[in-house]
Amino acid sequence: MIKKIIIAGLLLILPLYGGMIACRPTSFSVKMITVKRIGFPCKKPPIALVEKMLDSCNIKFNKIDCVNWTDYPYKPDVKFRIAWSVDEIYLQYVVREKYVRAHFIDDTGAQPYKDSAVEFFMIPGNDSIYYNLELNCIGVGTFAGGALRTDRTRFGKNVTEQIRRSSSLGKSGFDTQTGDFEWKITIAIPLSIYSLSDVPPLAGRIVKANFYKCGDELPEKCYLSWNPIVLEKPNFHSPQFFGELLFEN
Repeated sequence: MIKKIIIAGLLLILPLYGGMIACRPTSFSVKMITVKRIGFPCKKPPIALVEKMLDSCNIKFNKIDCVNWTDYPYKPDVKFRIAWSVDEIYLQYVVREKYVRAHFIDDTGAQPYKDSAVEFFMIPGNDSIYYNLELNCIGVGTFAGGALRTDRTRFGKNVTEQIRRSSSLGKSGFDTQTGDFEWKITIAIPLSIYSLSDVPPLAGRIVKANFYKCGDELPEKCYLSWNPIVLEKPNFHSPQFFGELLFEN
């Protein structure tokens, strides 16, 4: 009888346990997105126009759904899409999660990864310099570049203010809220701000990149990535695990 109870208990537990393990990558794989080129009648299109163009050009969404560390199983529903023009890269994230927080309300000194945040890391040049753009759910963030996590140039507000962004949650900060939230942020990134690198024209090139969702000071932490990361502890500063973006001609 006892043996039967133990076996029954294992049968109940194993699917859950197996599901958690299945979320964690055991080997490195490389995803690729073909980034569609879109055009605008002006050099710096308003974000509302960017959103309309993403829709009208049928730019597809991609999931940020890799749970790389079983100590952090919380998995919000996160997707993003990306396009580009001669002058800019356009991103849009859509997030559905149980918690939202926007403690930081100014780019100067912001630590957006502590809030409800999304991130975009990329190596645009033919070197090892990668750039990290991190934005909280109201679009406040930081932008930095360097070859190493421990040696980075954090750009000031004169640079970050060139990154146009608009969030469905507005611009005002707020403390942690619990519920069922869906929010969207759309971003226009001038290619000129990748200034630590010699960046050749993107057309026809493959560059390394990754996309993330995190929230270090939310009631349940999450560390999701688009391309899997095979490391023991959470670390988004891992260009060796970036996926690939093929920029369309």
